[in-house]
Amino acid sequence: MASDKPRFRFTVSATDGKARTGQIEMRRGTIRTPAFMPVGTAATVKAMKVEDVRASGADIILGNTYHLMLRPGAERIARLGGLHEFMRWHRPILTDSGGYQVMSLSDLRKLTEKGVEFRSHIDGSKHMLTPERSMEIQRLLGSDIVMAFDECPRADRPMKEIAESMELSMRWAKRSRDGFDSGQEHAARSALFGIQQGALNEELRGQSAEALREIEFDGYAIGGLAVGEGQEAMFGVLDYAPGMLPEDAPRYLMGVGKPDDLVGAVERGVDMFDCVLPTRSGRNGQGFTWSGPVNLRNAKHKEDTGPLDERCHCPTCTNYSRAYLHHLHKSGEILGAMLLTEHNIWFYQQLMQAMRDAISAGAFSSFAKDFRRDYLEKEK
Repeated sequence: MASDKPRFRFTVSATDGKARTGQIEMRRGTIRTPAFMPVGTAATVKAMKVEDVRASGADIILGNTYHLMLRPGAERIARLGGLHEFMRWHRPILTDSGGYQVMSLSDLRKLTEKGVEFRSHIDGSKHMLTPERSMEIQRLLGSDIVMAFDECPRADRPMKEIAESMELSMRWAKRSRDGFDSGQEHAARSALFGIQQGALNEELRGQSAEALREIEFDGYAIGGLAVGEGQEAMFGVLDYAPGMLPEDAPRYLMGVGKPDDLVGAVERGVDMFDCVLPTRSGRNGQGFTWSGPVNLRNAKHKEDTGPLDERCHCPTCTNYSRAYLHHLHKSGEILGAMLLTEHNIWFYQQLMQAMRDAISAGAFSSFAKDFRRDYLEKEK
């Protein structure tokens, strides 16, 4: 990694309403924003080789702290040269903190001020995850963008619980900051993002944002959404939450989402996204297109010689027909998951590029209107 490159530098090159486009410069490369990060949960973007992920236009991918700490283990990955070398992806990697997985393991965990004690979903072994341990694991992985350790409660929990959880996450955010800063060489070349919590409550979101600004982070995530509250409620929060965070730092909406979620969130000032949807859907026969989602298992595609999406220039759409994709998925062939996942990742990256172009041209509102007209017209 060239030392003349910045540790972390975010610049906004154009805005259109609340939507903005720019770039994040880091030692391992530049990330164009708005950015979608394919999810590489277990050191792999499922059903894809890393060179094909890069060919799609992805500048950065996400790795999962919880899963990697359990298998193959953070210390082992460090001995093998770090996550970049292990999976042969030499551009930026963002690692989540493990907080979301901890929420989803509510039946297997014990939450205290110190952290979370939980049992592995793999073998039942007992583990303790604290802000300090989360920072250590992400350091061992060699993460470029490290996420603060937090708790992510469901939005339907009692307000008292949500407030107490947010306050706990803010105390953990300070411990994450201290733990990250103690990382010396790793801290000198990586970045740390804080995570805003508060569910659907504007007052709690404001208190969380204030606490995070006081601690100071390189970037700020909007957490606690896309956990079952629905798009309308999520957009209601995004109408105000991004504006509570510093303008000179990137804003990352965690775990989102469907293509129309991304457009609506960019419209409201969000810069970064991740979601398992394009890969998971690819394995289950659903392709995303400019005309809406397509179920390739549907019998109407069995003799369709056209491409999945005539507007897409990915290798799948260039070389294979809907009829062939239908056959692969109906037959349970692995290639079906591979080809459709590749298309979906390419589609998401083409969507991000189209949004970047529209913002730069001052035409984002018309782009968003046209996109929703075509994409939401009907389920195909």
